[in-house]
Amino acid sequence: MTVTANKELLRQFDEMVATNDVGRLEALCTADMVNHALASGRPAGLAGTREYLETMGRHQLTDHAWDELTVVGEGDLVVQFGVASGRWQGGRFMGIDAPPGHFARDFAAMYRFREGRIAERWAVRDDLTMLRQLQALPTP
Repeated sequence: MTVTANKELLRQFDEMVATNDVGRLEALCTADMVNHALASGRPAGLAGTREYLETMGRHQLTDHAWDELTVVGEGDLVVQFGVASGRWQGGRFMGIDAPPGHFARDFAAMYRFREGRIAERWAVRDDLTMLRQLQALPTP
């Protein structure tokens, strides 16, 4: 696949996440996908990604969208970096009680593609900024 095709597939993946259309997961990701961004207690692979999307994506973290986005690709790797925003519905986040509210934070996601599908995913998010915006942690 070309870098352009991988970027388009990634756009479709982001759309799937935004609409919570988890029925498209198998079409976009390899059966043995490794999602390095999942919490340690979640199942591996597609099962853990599906579980995350069905719980966090539908109930606690909503309206997730890119406010700013740069996408860079080479070979079978594509990196997204920008500012992502959303609405936290309230509850525990990384062991911290966080009230509901809107947030915007820096976000980077890295993907490796194989045979036209996402085979691996990593994510780096500025969760500290999110928790401060939600007033779950003090701002210095």
